[in-house]
Amino acid sequence: MPPFARLSGAFAPVAVLALAALSFDASALSKRDQAAVDALNQRMQAAEAKYRAALVQIRNADPEGQKLSDSALEDMEDVIAACNKQKGCQLTTMLTSYKRLLKANADAESRADAGDEEDETLLDTDGSLAADVPQAARAAALLNADGQRFVKMVQYNPAVQAGIRRWLTDMRGSLIQSHENYQYMRQMMWPQYERAGLPEALLFGIMAKESNGRVHSTSRAGAAGPMQFMYATGKRFGLGDDGTGFDTRYDARASAQASAEYLNERMAALNNSIEMSLAAYNGGEGRAQRVFNASGGRNFWDESVYNQFPPETRDYVPMVIAAAWLFLHPKEYGLSFPKVDPKPASLRLSQPSSIYQLTICLGNGGTRDGYMRVLRNLNPRYQADSYLPTGTSLNATTKIVGLYNRWCVQGARADLARTLMLSDPTTAIVRTGPVTMVTSTERGEDGTVAIAPAPQPKAKEKEKPKSYRVQRGETLTSIAQKFQCDTGKLAKRNGLKAPRYSIRPGQTLKVDGCK
Repeated sequence: MPPFARLSGAFAPVAVLALAALSFDASALSKRDQAAVDALNQRMQAAEAKYRAALVQIRNADPEGQKLSDSALEDMEDVIAACNKQKGCQLTTMLTSYKRLLKANADAESRADAGDEEDETLLDTDGSLAADVPQAARAAALLNADGQRFVKMVQYNPAVQAGIRRWLTDMRGSLIQSHENYQYMRQMMWPQYERAGLPEALLFGIMAKESNGRVHSTSRAGAAGPMQFMYATGKRFGLGDDGTGFDTRYDARASAQASAEYLNERMAALNNSIEMSLAAYNGGEGRAQRVFNASGGRNFWDESVYNQFPPETRDYVPMVIAAAWLFLHPKEYGLSFPKVDPKPASLRLSQPSSIYQLTICLGNGGTRDGYMRVLRNLNPRYQADSYLPTGTSLNATTKIVGLYNRWCVQGARADLARTLMLSDPTTAIVRTGPVTMVTSTERGEDGTVAIAPAPQPKAKEKEKPKSYRVQRGETLTSIAQKFQCDTGKLAKRNGLKAPRYSIRPGQTLKVDGCK
């Protein structure tokens, strides 16, 4: 019995429609093409059967279940890629039904395993469980109708090909890092674009080019956050100081929402051209609108339009499209993105710590670079070297929480991380005092000499300093440690705003509230 036939309830009609669509217009195909389409349908059904068997194994805590699941989903990706090249194979219909069916079953399995309490953590504002769909399933879904729509909205030309070449050569590491960073923030960012009707590939392409997925990225021009908003533009779309001193341009969810709103506004004014909207994003909306109006609404690639933008914008537009293209078609270019476990969870500190200290005690945990970037991206309000009190809740993942409980609460690695963070490099400097003159000697019967040291003047009690001049290379946290002061209180005393606590050499700080 085919796997679709075993589905009951609301899934049965979907399966029937999917199978019917797959055989659409079969009479117009040659026997060879029809046989190839039938073979692809059978491969897809076999892969789905394998996937369902894997779900059963996972539910029964069989360690082989995850491997079988990954294998089945990779089979489905291969079928989808082959369908895209096969005449008569209805790619859009196959993927629409496949994605809806697969995601519904994956979500149902996740809810059954996680329980009600965890579901509340995973649910997004729109009630979806986007973060809980298996990684390979998400990768396969990138080739769905939404992806095809993006391909139709942009021009694939030599400039984009040159961008792809750059991403795959000297910028490959940046692209892979961008993808890894994005996976951890996806459940916060992608729903904002999805609700705005914009392709996910476009979100990734902009983020990869703007910041590589580093939420604290700030340009020399003043653009900030993962989507690099200038202050004035960000303020127009609700970004800026939230009243606590935190700039929401650094918040992944808020910046993604503002970015989606900005792009839709620009597309409405620029004839729904992604290229022109990207040119506005990078080169300024005023310039893009003037060029668009003067050219009579011509395309970005028209020479009369293209040459009116600065070199930075002419480079930016194809690079964003190239990154989006690779996001949709990684396997075609031999590109393998690292698999991560981004399942969100809350980490409650059982003792004072900082993100730096956590990074040390967590270790790599199967990753290449460890978890500092993940923790910083998920907790943009905190500086990496700021000590956070016991009971602070951090946004993390289930993997990070498990590593914290194992390595950071107690034990040798936890102690080592704490020691490294409390070490003061200034104590490595050896200071010698003046030579003490001997004032008298007395020889004993055994010939030894008793030396009486010169009397030392009584040390005056050191006055507590009221101010301190910042030295080159110092941070607010290092100064707080030097004067045994809480970083947050010292920042508040001097009117410094989170999360950057920016100070400069020569600046005078008030330290009279410290010990």
